[in-house]
Amino acid sequence: MKSRAQSFKPGSQETIFPDPGNDAYKLQHKLPEPSVCPTCGAAYHKGRWQWMTRPPGAAEVVCPACHRIADREPAGYLYIEGEFASRHRDELVQLLRHHEEHERTEHAMERIIAIDDESDKTVVTTTGVHLARNLGAALKTAFNGTLELKYGKDENLLRAYWRR
Repeated sequence: MKSRAQSFKPGSQETIFPDPGNDAYKLQHKLPEPSVCPTCGAAYHKGRWQWMTRPPGAAEVVCPACHRIADREPAGYLYIEGEFASRHRDELVQLLRHHEEHERTEHAMERIIAIDDESDKTVVTTTGVHLARNLGAALKTAFNGTLELKYGKDENLLRAYWRR
């Protein structure tokens, strides 16, 4: 059965993301602690992935973000469109990178996978739904425009559309 994308209105009280049990990249069992991702160096400690010095004797486990990046399976898409966006692309990308850097310090699994140009739009892919939403919100706050968020009911995927 196909899932239908639905629009989400910021500020509404509805749940916008499905049950995390549907996420193939979410840990299915507890990892040995400490564990370290051999790709990015993030450490799994006290039940979450975080940036810290590699603990001695840590097991090596690829983190969910690096797993998504390797599989080329984003959890979030941000589509940036419009004449303003075309003229100010470098400035917009700089803002997105700044917000990603800030987000990454607190949430090691939230990363930009790629920023690609496709005909008349820029597409940003992310490892997490929250980062895609937050990047869209940052564009709306900084440059106005419109932001629409769509998610699939049966999947852990967000598509954000910002236009100006």
